[in-house]
Amino acid sequence: MGRRSDHTREELQELLVSQGHALLAQTGLTRLSGREIAKQAGYSVGTIYNVFGSLDHLIVAINSRSFEIWANDLRRTLDAGGDDRIGTLVAAYFAFAQQNPHLWSAIYEHHLPADFALPDEDAARRAALTAIVENEIDAALPADSRADIALLTRSLIAVVHGHCSLAVTGSFALMGGDDPLECALARVREILAAHGYRADQ
Repeated sequence: MGRRSDHTREELQELLVSQGHALLAQTGLTRLSGREIAKQAGYSVGTIYNVFGSLDHLIVAINSRSFEIWANDLRRTLDAGGDDRIGTLVAAYFAFAQQNPHLWSAIYEHHLPADFALPDEDAARRAALTAIVENEIDAALPADSRADIALLTRSLIAVVHGHCSLAVTGSFALMGGDDPLECALARVREILAAHGYRADQ
């Protein structure tokens, strides 16, 4: 029996996101069930639709929680990571994916309907992670660099993501590679070097 009177709408949102996030970390997106999330929270599945409007909106909120955790981890890692901040960025990307494979994969596996409008709060949480990377790349390049920092950032994220995805699935080893992190970092440094970056600066 649902406990509809136990929580305010805001408390229900947090409860469902927290329970969903914990469940996603265990099961992965393909096995994630709205009914099970609601059950873990002590409510009926209809509560998800009453509070979020759709299961897609709940999954977006759950993934945004992952982005927020990831951004906070990245900030802490950069603060403690020493002078090689580009190396720290790439290593931190791999670390989050390898330590949280289901949460990381769900970010990219969740495909939204074409007419889905991402809520502003979720867009801001997701943009915060990219902004950290963008600021580090901007700081790593010389002041007179003519690089489009926003475009370069997204291309470099794609390079690292590709290597990381192959590493997490085990496909990199099947191709005969044994150090996807070092390969990804080498490619990032090569691309940045074309825009004036020096690893020893």
